[in-house]
Amino acid sequence: MDSIDRKLAAGLLGIGAVLLRPEDPFTWASGWRSPIYCDNRRILSDPELRSMVAEAFAAKVAELYPEAEVLAGVATGAIAHGVLAADRMGKPFVYVRPKPKDHGTGSQIEGNLPEGAKVVVIEDLISTGMSSLAAVDALRKAGADVLGMVAIFTYGFDLASERFKEAGVPLATLSNYGSLIDVATSEGLVKPSDTEVLQRWREDPAGWNK
Repeated sequence: MDSIDRKLAAGLLGIGAVLLRPEDPFTWASGWRSPIYCDNRRILSDPELRSMVAEAFAAKVAELYPEAEVLAGVATGAIAHGVLAADRMGKPFVYVRPKPKDHGTGSQIEGNLPEGAKVVVIEDLISTGMSSLAAVDALRKAGADVLGMVAIFTYGFDLASERFKEAGVPLATLSNYGSLIDVATSEGLVKPSDTEVLQRWREDPAGWNK
């Protein structure tokens, strides 16, 4: 039986949450050219995959952080996934905005977060890691004890790994770029000759295809 990372990779490909176009690259908001585009919000529209992700999150958090008291989702992509996982675990949930509201209470963290609470951050996608770690910083400033982060998918960039290490934030993911490419190749979704192209992009996403 395939492991969760390969099962999830196959599921993401199956619902079109991940698109691979080595010959017709996407352009990300950062300006990077990319042969891959990942939209994990599509998971929410597929009951079977949505349930798989929620259960995998709950199992991974319970395994790695049995002392966790609160789950925190990074807005907006991880809010629904975090709520579903927290519901399965019977844990409180909060979510972290990219920046404080400019009205009302001016909150950046929505929900009840007790001082000193042991928190696991739920994220949908790890690329450079900047927005994910900004959420960690907000939680720490609010007095939370951030134990680590669990995400659906990571591209596995060295830059992101270095940033998480520097921030002292352990990162675990349910699936990853390597598993995705393996599954896509085995299912004939990409040509074997494109595998090297996809690997070169992951090693140097900023300089690829300039």
